[in-house]
Amino acid sequence: MYTFIGGIVLLIVGYFIYGRFVEKVFGVKEARQTPAITKRDNVDYLPMGKKRNSLIQLLNIAGVGPIFGPIMGALYGPAAFIWIVIGCIFAGAVHDYLTGMISIRNRGAHLPELAGKFLGKTMKHVVNAFAILLLLLVGTVFVTAPANLLAGITPEWVSFGVIIAAIFIYYVLATLLPIDKVIGRLYPFFGALLLISAVGVAASLVITGAPIPELTLENMHPDKAPIFPLLFLTISCGALSGFHATQTPIISRTTENESQGRFIFYGMMIAEGIIAMIWAAAAMSLFDGYNGLADILANGGPAAVVSEASTAMLGAIGGTLAVLGVIVLPITSGDTAFRSARMIIADYLNISQSKIVSRLWIAIPLFVISFALTKIDFTLLWRYFSWANQSTAVIALWVGAMYLFIAKKNYWIAMIPGIFMTMATSTYILNAAIGFGLPLNISYIGASIITVVIIALFYKAAIKSRSQSFQLDDDLTNVA
Repeated sequence: MYTFIGGIVLLIVGYFIYGRFVEKVFGVKEARQTPAITKRDNVDYLPMGKKRNSLIQLLNIAGVGPIFGPIMGALYGPAAFIWIVIGCIFAGAVHDYLTGMISIRNRGAHLPELAGKFLGKTMKHVVNAFAILLLLLVGTVFVTAPANLLAGITPEWVSFGVIIAAIFIYYVLATLLPIDKVIGRLYPFFGALLLISAVGVAASLVITGAPIPELTLENMHPDKAPIFPLLFLTISCGALSGFHATQTPIISRTTENESQGRFIFYGMMIAEGIIAMIWAAAAMSLFDGYNGLADILANGGPAAVVSEASTAMLGAIGGTLAVLGVIVLPITSGDTAFRSARMIIADYLNISQSKIVSRLWIAIPLFVISFALTKIDFTLLWRYFSWANQSTAVIALWVGAMYLFIAKKNYWIAMIPGIFMTMATSTYILNAAIGFGLPLNISYIGASIITVVIIALFYKAAIKSRSQSFQLDDDLTNVA
């Protein structure tokens, strides 16, 4: 278990060392007022404490991604551990921190607004459409995934349709009501279930001496699917996820002080990485090798792996609690996915959200579309979600790099992972059947050209913006 335990230790150390370095590069201004105070409306903007915000942030970002993604990524072997650790510390947590902090500095702006400001007005419209598509896919995936898990532990008379309806009703309430009325009150209980699930599975792995494989760069995938780019899109939320860029502004609007940002944004991504390590380890060690894991995934999907692993390690009662903990994750990301979509559309159309009627006419079409999407095959949805998710992460990283470049700070902390993921997402969409279906070697060449062009465009825009005394942060001098 040296690789598994060592990886978790590195994640924790990364928070204290690299997380502090990133915070220093950004430059916290404790005296500067946050949007929770300057724009308080008691619906989306209101100050909440660091512990409460951190728990909501963790449950927002940790959907099925840090569980289902690592389970499917486990087919590649211990290479999955490497991506989770390195990706989480140097890409995912940096992505979350910069998105959250830049949003705080810009009145709680969502990613489309930030992209429009830092990457050009055209990007605002492109990213707005892209973000809404991603959030609809996330919300839909996070309806069907927990519904499948709940169907396995509820009586037979409770139909799948009833479960879907119950989850949608909760999502409607969480989307429309003030953040402190439903999300703020229920999340402590959901958080307890999450901790019981993660700690229980991790403890069982250690106590039983599960045969977790040690570090190797060999591709263990039964079908020898290429590690690059597939691993980096399969494991997203546990290492780097653009979905987080749609969630952090929710908490940037409730954060009391900039000094809390490292714990809330960087720290909760590290916590998600630990969850991903636990489930990747469980998937690698409990099913008689990678062929056995592949068979279970083929027959029942990641939900079957979660159910069987939880019961095998923790027994009937403990396994049920663990499954409930896993169910909590997608539900507590699905609700904020729809909430975030509502907020993005409202910002884009400049519609006040103080009245519930204004929230309703935006939210209802979202739920109607999402319900229709539940009829589509989950595996197909996940493929589109994976690409849209990581492409959104690429945009957020380039926004962070642009902000730091204009500020004459160390922009490489965002640019290096941005370049890497630009290459990965471009290769994937050029090669994948859901994309252009080109041969892999041609896809590598095409992705390299795309990446070089994007780097050139970045420098051209960044140098121009820096020379024009670009206003990085919103002016608060006229705020009462």
